[in-house]
Amino acid sequence: MCYANVNGPQTRLPAGNHQEIHFRSGHFLIEENIASQTMDRITNVLEFEAIAKEKLPKMVYDYYASGAEDQWSLQENRNAFSRILFRPRVLIDVSKVDISTTVLGFNISMPVMVAPSAMQKMAHPEGELATARATAAAGTIMGLSSWATSSVEEVASTGPGIRIFQLYVLKDRNVVAQLVRRAERAGFKAIALTADTPRLGRREADIKNRFNLPPHLTLKNFEGLDLGTMYKSDDSGLATYAANQIDQSLSWKDVKWLQTITKLPILVKGVLTGDDAILAIESGAAGIVVSNHGARQLDYVPATITALEEVVKAVQGRVPVFLDGGIRRGTDVFKALALGANGVFIGRPVLFGLAAYGEAGVTKILQMLRDEFELTMALSGCRSIGEITRRHVVAPWDNSPAAARM
Repeated sequence: MCYANVNGPQTRLPAGNHQEIHFRSGHFLIEENIASQTMDRITNVLEFEAIAKEKLPKMVYDYYASGAEDQWSLQENRNAFSRILFRPRVLIDVSKVDISTTVLGFNISMPVMVAPSAMQKMAHPEGELATARATAAAGTIMGLSSWATSSVEEVASTGPGIRIFQLYVLKDRNVVAQLVRRAERAGFKAIALTADTPRLGRREADIKNRFNLPPHLTLKNFEGLDLGTMYKSDDSGLATYAANQIDQSLSWKDVKWLQTITKLPILVKGVLTGDDAILAIESGAAGIVVSNHGARQLDYVPATITALEEVVKAVQGRVPVFLDGGIRRGTDVFKALALGANGVFIGRPVLFGLAAYGEAGVTKILQMLRDEFELTMALSGCRSIGEITRRHVVAPWDNSPAAARM
């Protein structure tokens, strides 16, 4: 049933499935239960979040969606993209547009990759396994979190795919070496060392919710390693667990140490300054991920798209630079590449797609970003990734008339 109020007492009216009708400013507004919405009615990546929010327990949705403290950086990760404008070129033959690229020597279908996001079985029973299948089918790269609810071996068992293992360095270095070697044996192609988490950021939603991993789930990569378990506390259970396990003494020398235990290339994830980019290269990093951890660590750091160009200029093409954070549109992907990124990683959109529709949701997310990016390239006059240049965008920090008007 539904209700209407037309300048008078509330009137009960018949309605379809889970609808309410409200009268406002002379118009009937129909609100649907969006969780029942079919996927073919979704027109952009942003719409998946509302569906995921309805389907997920509050504790789980808040864990995925929230940022640190005031969440200024969380909002800025998105808002900063809106301040970068296009300078499209016209009258260029774009009847054929090739969006494929190469990352770490691997050919992929597009410069959009899946970021390592923890505990995906909280979103859907298939969790990381569904994400792995969808990512491989899309022809791109998947990152698997150390704190995954599926192991490196289980993910590898889903079939062929180009995968990266995200690593937190723990106090027990023997365990770290064991994790890295397992990833290597499972066919993972690189290690992404998370560098911005000596301690977990203050995520107030997790504190309010007393966040804890649901009892039917485990951190699969740590099974049998005597690393303790996440338990309920007066704080975030994850923050307590991380404080007990993560090595706060991690430094640049450990990037070199990792190279002694694996032949896999090491990406340093969590770099926001040119100074650290140079240190990463000097320490032997094979690539850099410009990331603020989804704005979940230190609040009031710049948006990653704002920090990107400083890092790119410091690197000077010596290693690839990737961007993680705030990507929701194909236009965002283009802007990142125009500012010098070799590719981007997406995190929350995959989680929300997974929560909403499982593997099919992740597939849809990747296809939407692919289609939007290809259209942006065509409308900007670019027929290949190599044709995207800095002159295709104008940013607020540019010294130009267009930037001055922004």
